Amino acid sequence: MHRLCAFIVAAVLWLAVSNPPMAHDSTGASAPHGPDAVGSGYRGGVVTPPLPKPKFTLTDTSGAPFDFWSNTEGYVTLLFFGYTHCPDECPLHMHNLSVALAGLPATVAGQIRVVFVTTDPARDSAETLRSWLDNFDRRFIGLTGSQAAVEAAQRTAGLPPGKRLALANGNYGIGHAGFVLAYSKDDRAHLIYPSGITVEDWGHDLPLLAAETWLER
Repeated sequence: MHRLCAFIVAAVLWLAVSNPPMAHDSTGASAPHGPDAVGSGYRGGVVTPPLPKPKFTLTDTSGAPFDFWSNTEGYVTLLFFGYTHCPDECPLHMHNLSVALAGLPATVAGQIRVVFVTTDPARDSAETLRSWLDNFDRRFIGLTGSQAAVEAAQRTAGLPPGKRLALANGNYGIGHAGFVLAYSKDDRAHLIYPSGITVEDWGHDLPLLAAETWLER
């Protein structure tokens, strides 16, 4: 089946990954992935140099402005751009994260924020987004905005905007980057997590990220 959530990743992001083993989606695109990325001890793809945490403001599911930079300061922040009609990658990432977080001690889970930004604001109202995210974890933060604002946020994060894909039934899907960007407490994404990352992988890496001391180096 054609994967609507195909990996569409900016060239700078490809070049930044430090040669971990590669996983492939059905479009033939490759994504960094490995059980122990370049000997780091992490199971995500290591990014060198790390990506700076983007600065953008969108609207959360309560209708309030959400300044991504300031509202996630001091947390391990997992940022993903997707949409609620996504048939595969988006629900899989959210499911795996929710199960992994539920298995962590509250002292660790409380240091982690998951932020899901819709790439389909025309269909993903605040109410739709909140209802969908609540299927996984009520703590997950959902953000939306105008099409222009959402596209600008993706570019600021180093990703190309999602691309509308026509379907045979007259509906549409959205092709978008399939990576979760993991910003540690130093406001840098040292790791990215593509498709294929499991609950066990998240359970292994999240406590390490919460305890990480890159900020002090």
